[in-house]
Amino acid sequence: MSNPLRIAIVGCGGMGGGHAIAIASGSGNAVWNSNEDDAKRGGTHDTDISKKLVLAGTYDIAEDRQKWAQEHGYHTFASFEEILADDTVDAVLIATPNHLHHDMAIAAMRAGKDVLCEKPVMISSAELLDVLAVAKETGKVFYPRQNRRWDKDYRIIKKIYDEKLVGEIFNIECRIMGSRGIPGDWRGVKEYGGGMMLDWGVHIIDRLLVMVPEKVKRVFCSCTHITNEECDDGFKLHLTFESGLTSVLEVGTCHFIPSPVWAIYGNYGSARVDNWDCEGVMMRLTDWSDKDTKPILAGAGLTKTMAPRLGNSVDELPLPEVEFDNNELYSNFVDVCRGEAEQIVTGEQAVRVLRLMEAAFQSDETGQVVNFE
Repeated sequence: MSNPLRIAIVGCGGMGGGHAIAIASGSGNAVWNSNEDDAKRGGTHDTDISKKLVLAGTYDIAEDRQKWAQEHGYHTFASFEEILADDTVDAVLIATPNHLHHDMAIAAMRAGKDVLCEKPVMISSAELLDVLAVAKETGKVFYPRQNRRWDKDYRIIKKIYDEKLVGEIFNIECRIMGSRGIPGDWRGVKEYGGGMMLDWGVHIIDRLLVMVPEKVKRVFCSCTHITNEECDDGFKLHLTFESGLTSVLEVGTCHFIPSPVWAIYGNYGSARVDNWDCEGVMMRLTDWSDKDTKPILAGAGLTKTMAPRLGNSVDELPLPEVEFDNNELYSNFVDVCRGEAEQIVTGEQAVRVLRLMEAAFQSDETGQVVNFE
């Protein structure tokens, strides 16, 4: 087996520190603490990361984060330039504020390092095209860390979509709801690439575009500024694909009663994932012709149209089981750097996500539907 790839982390805050723990422990778990809830949400850990990837060290401009790394037994570099000059470092993981990614990625690749970059990889599609041009010029790998393709809740919905478990899908909804506002650091500052579209929107858009292999035709978006006037603290994004399939993607940071994380609707069934513990249900139609029912009292009036179906025309089923290795992104990055595999998360996919987010911001600013692709 080849020697493990030696990777240095620049930016050792919340995300960078999680990466340091994940890589140094060999577990691949970018979490602060491991517990039963984390295990339930995650997949398997078939890939022994320590055989492929080792932590060369970390660097952060904040002294307390340097001290944190040292207390955990990690080597600390004195500067980003020291990382670039170290010939024993094969790759750089960029986990700095978003506006710094562009220049750091280019500098790292020009110094002969492959790059694994936190999301959003850039704050504009133009910046990412610059970086991808340098990757092509230098022959180095630039890998966007779109890790939430491996979330269990998403894998469940994707299985339902791919296998048509509730028929032909006509609508997909994803809602990420919190009640703490934008995190109280640079994520609330526009010039640093703050806001929830760039924080969580990048994930849910990426997952949807991977799941639905169609062109997006129309984009309509409205952003919220409940707790932050400078940056969006949430948004509601409506997408229409070329087949007519629609999707609603919503992020909120001032919601004290969360909505289901996912809902998916097909022509003979529906499914819902309630939370990150992946509790939920799938209802599948057994007899579409059974339309006759007694009216029910709905508020102050009667309705037959909205009366629930009886048990003899639908089956209530558990959500499907899914299997996946949530260390696959780290492992694939190493294999791509060695020329042994195709890149799972590509730069071109990241460009499409950024372009769609730009269309969403345009729609929010103008109040108009934006034609896309």
